[in-house]
Amino acid sequence: VYISIEAKCGFVIILMAVYWCTECIPLAVTALLPVILFPMMGIMQSGKVCVQYLTDSNMLFIGGLLVAIAVEHWNLHKRIALRVLLVVGVRPALLMSGFMGVTAFLSMWISNTATTAMMLPIAQAVLAQLSATEASHDEREFQGQGKENQAFELEIKLPKGEPFTTKLDLERDLDTTLERRRKEREMKYNLLTKGMSLSVCYSASIGGTATLTGTTPNLILKGQMDKLFPDNGDVINFASWFGFAFPNMILMLILSWLWLQFMYMGFNMKKSFGCGKKNEGDEEAYAVMKEEYKKLGSVSFAEGAVLTVFVLLVVMWFTREPGFMPGWATILFNIDGQFVTDGTVAIFMSMLFFVIPSRPFWYTEEEDAEEGNEGTKKHKAPPALLEWSVVHERMPWNIILLLGGGFALASGSEESGLSLWLGESLAPLKSIPPFAISLLLSLLVGTFTECSSNTATTTLFLPILASMATAISLNPLYVMLPCTICASLAFMLPVATPPNAIAFSYGNLKVMDMVKAGFVLNMIGILTINMAVNTWGDAMFHLSTFPDWANVTHGIKP
Repeated sequence: VYISIEAKCGFVIILMAVYWCTECIPLAVTALLPVILFPMMGIMQSGKVCVQYLTDSNMLFIGGLLVAIAVEHWNLHKRIALRVLLVVGVRPALLMSGFMGVTAFLSMWISNTATTAMMLPIAQAVLAQLSATEASHDEREFQGQGKENQAFELEIKLPKGEPFTTKLDLERDLDTTLERRRKEREMKYNLLTKGMSLSVCYSASIGGTATLTGTTPNLILKGQMDKLFPDNGDVINFASWFGFAFPNMILMLILSWLWLQFMYMGFNMKKSFGCGKKNEGDEEAYAVMKEEYKKLGSVSFAEGAVLTVFVLLVVMWFTREPGFMPGWATILFNIDGQFVTDGTVAIFMSMLFFVIPSRPFWYTEEEDAEEGNEGTKKHKAPPALLEWSVVHERMPWNIILLLGGGFALASGSEESGLSLWLGESLAPLKSIPPFAISLLLSLLVGTFTECSSNTATTTLFLPILASMATAISLNPLYVMLPCTICASLAFMLPVATPPNAIAFSYGNLKVMDMVKAGFVLNMIGILTINMAVNTWGDAMFHLSTFPDWANVTHGIKP
């Protein structure tokens, strides 16, 4: 029986989709299936398949991860977080906005999981201190009332016929009131804990969408664009992605904060924002954060060096090819083509971590000294900012294979002609308005990512979306951009993403708590992304026109 090459490629994609959704074998192992199946089925040569597993996008991912590992290794992220929280203060609404802002900022640069795991214990400690201080304040208040009532009881003269209130009755009333206050306080802080846990895990997912290296789906989009549309002129780079995604992230963060504030704290402005003087509980909770910050000590040479390299990397990413003016790479290297990319910069800057010492050479410690042959002390060179053993332990190698598997699938779809077949099959969609197509696909991806890895979701959907867009003469980015960001909006289930699972274990949360809060946030996310695509996204990427680079790649005339 003759089976077409398109059908064989379709079988591989369906098989991998099932394996990724069910996780019957590890995700990274599933990603290696094209290395076996594509050559055996005659879809692609082995050499061409294997090259897809270490592309420029993979290098950008590795470079970004090396920076994140260095930041985590020297605890720089914790210092930044606590410093900002000390400025924000401990009033509930301000505290929540502070935690959300810091978490989102950190997850732009380091992994969402690491950010959530670091921020949640700090949030729990502050809330526990606020609760304990409020409890001791209530007890002191009622003890004082008890003494007043005892003194008052000796002097009072009740009219004839009225029952005399005994000391026992007064104590019983005080105990009842204290118990009622305790239950109210527990309920209040239970809600606060839930709200704070959700705010941290959600803002980690939202923050990751703002930068190209913030979360894996963003890099998959970059890789798929370069693979499917090689003449795209580097339309997606660090600067252009940030210009589009950062305002959207800020908008989503504000709306998410308002929704969680409404759900778990209400809108009592005086109580939430703390108009008026600070109370004792605020001061003691603030002291907890201050104590945590003091434990970090003064800023070390290593932290300063890591921060300097990190800032330089971000500046070089933004100025490489800003779009509105020629960048340094355009002038120096990219005159005749795309020689220097964001991946080049990421690897160059991250290599500095293995060269720069963690202490200045003139600063020595006893542990760096060792006895020489004649009893003299010899000083060893201080260790570098990063050592390979640390990288080996913390680098998520599985994600690199996942990325490669996605690029191999996209390449196989192109080689086999499956992309062209899919595009032609979806041609009737041309009659539907583009904004409706974008909205429906965003809903589909947002639903799918709740029960599948966001990496697997993006890998499966993007090549199909690209084929559909070219078939109906729609700018591929018009559907690929919103769907990529929607793949990161897994807010409804604890198993949807690691930050959700961490929050679920910390915050006394039930599944329904996450579903109720997450459903609204999913809708907020989908609507804001589609608004972004049709406003500033259109202005930045000319999304309302069908570009030449998409036309040439597929040979389809608009």
